[in-house]
Amino acid sequence: QVQLVESGGGLVQAGDSLRLSCEASGRTFSSYAMGWFRQAPGKEREFVAAIDWSGGSTYYADSVKGRFTISRDNVKNTMYLQMNSLKPEDTTVYYCAASYLGIRAVVRGSGDYWGQGTQVIVSS
Repeated sequence: QVQLVESGGGLVQAGDSLRLSCEASGRTFSSYAMGWFRQAPGKEREFVAAIDWSGGSTYYADSVKGRFTISRDNVKNTMYLQMNSLKPEDTTVYYCAASYLGIRAVVRGSGDYWGQGTQVIVSS
């Protein structure tokens, strides 16, 4: 069992940066590929970024490539999403997910565990 808790969301202006964190409970954090998703009210969940168990492989949605960076610290059981050059269209709730099946499963949205989400608001 893994519990995921996101933090770091908030209200910023366009062009600003934020770093989201996803802290996981349990001793098997390094066994899971991880990812970030976002979902606005009334819209489908959107893949943002994924990272494999070691941190050596990452994937990004085209909409965030070059602006967002995903990383993880397996000692701290924490995954991060550094978001730079934020745009108003990045406004939504961000969720982290973990999958024992690997990074491709995360990219497909097949998470075994999900966090509760953290709100990001980017004003223009």
